[in-house]
Amino acid sequence: MIQKHSPLSLGTESIGKLLAQYAIPAIVAMTASSLYNITDSVFIGHGVGALAISGLALTFPVMNLAAAFGSLVGAGASALMSMRLGQKDYDTANKVLGNVFVLNIIMGLAFTGIMLVFLKPILYFFGASEATLPYAYDYLQVILYGNVVTHMYMGLNALLRSSGHPQKAMYATICSVILNLGLTPLFIYVFGWGIKGSAWATVLSQLLMLIWQITIFSNKKNFIHLKKGVFRLEKKIVLDSFAIGLSPFFMNAASSVIIIVINQALSRHGGDLAVGAYGIVNRVVFLFAMVVLGLNQGMQPIAGYNFGAQHYDRVDKVLRTTILYATGIMIFGFIIGQFFPFSVASVFTTDVQLTEHAVKGLRIVMIFFPIIGFQMVTGNFFQSIGQAKKAIFLSLTRQMIFLLPCLLIFPSIWGVKGVWFSLPTADLASSLVAGWLLSKQLKQFKRSKQTKSCDEVGI
Repeated sequence: MIQKHSPLSLGTESIGKLLAQYAIPAIVAMTASSLYNITDSVFIGHGVGALAISGLALTFPVMNLAAAFGSLVGAGASALMSMRLGQKDYDTANKVLGNVFVLNIIMGLAFTGIMLVFLKPILYFFGASEATLPYAYDYLQVILYGNVVTHMYMGLNALLRSSGHPQKAMYATICSVILNLGLTPLFIYVFGWGIKGSAWATVLSQLLMLIWQITIFSNKKNFIHLKKGVFRLEKKIVLDSFAIGLSPFFMNAASSVIIIVINQALSRHGGDLAVGAYGIVNRVVFLFAMVVLGLNQGMQPIAGYNFGAQHYDRVDKVLRTTILYATGIMIFGFIIGQFFPFSVASVFTTDVQLTEHAVKGLRIVMIFFPIIGFQMVTGNFFQSIGQAKKAIFLSLTRQMIFLLPCLLIFPSIWGVKGVWFSLPTADLASSLVAGWLLSKQLKQFKRSKQTKSCDEVGI
């Protein structure tokens, strides 16, 4: 008999029930994490100042680049584990867990060392001014000290979901957020650590949850657990994980490049407060994107397992259901951005100029929000079924093929508005490309189902 939370149930339970079981914990966790980022910015905006928000916005490229290397390991290994479980290759699934440990330590330490050496020149290149550099430098210095912890924490959380423990992954994220929310105001207001206090709160809360995750994976009663021999790096596991993880890696790396260009353009055409406005817009957009990301994380093990087991009808159903929910979420975001932007911006700051910049940005950036959910789900879907090249192509299409040229051309014509208009333009174009690729994949599924049916009846 298949246990309720066994990964084997991914091939038997109803799709709606599975998506609720896996996606709801991920959505709760991602929403909690995003709300922390928002409240973190609120604490910094009110407790440190408006320029501190601008300084925080300058750290986004480094944070995205760190996330890129983390997802190269974590997201790739997570999808690989789901597929191996679907193929009932449990030995490899356990080895994936051990390889994630080793890879995260190696890559985390390397990234930290390189970034710390060149941090100030990098921040100046990102668009920092003499007024905003101290805030960005203080924050990132602490975050980089804890980079290995962050990589490991995110990677193990992804594996918790893939190995049949979505609720535990949710608990890890929520507990991290709660700890963060308690420590951040304590460190900023009581200890007087300024923006450094926010960074220390992040690192310490993730460290505590990492210890808990390791405890879970050390339990021999769990289906997937740490044991002797799994820590030896295996070429095939590493290369397969990297191949699948290249899509989110390139997406995050491209985001770093894009954010650098955005910050430089906003600094040049609108000054430090325009950069701070992007920090606010980014947090709000990220909130809704994280909810869709939670849906994607719920979809990933279901799609990966059933694709590995050649249950194409179930793969098709989970995809369509996820797209439907993602679209509804983004329509709600569109309503908030178009009708309540002032209320949203006022939460972050009392500075009138910063609020005005943020209101304009929110209204423009969220114009095509209703179609973004579809585009996000499609890209993640290809990653989930191991179609790495298509996932990479989609991730690069929006960022580099459409958005980057817009950012290089539009601001020279329309100034700050040109920066804002570049984002929805790229969203529309990339969604059209995603629709074209997905339609081709669905036709392939249809042919595969027909072939499988013929084989089963002996035709």
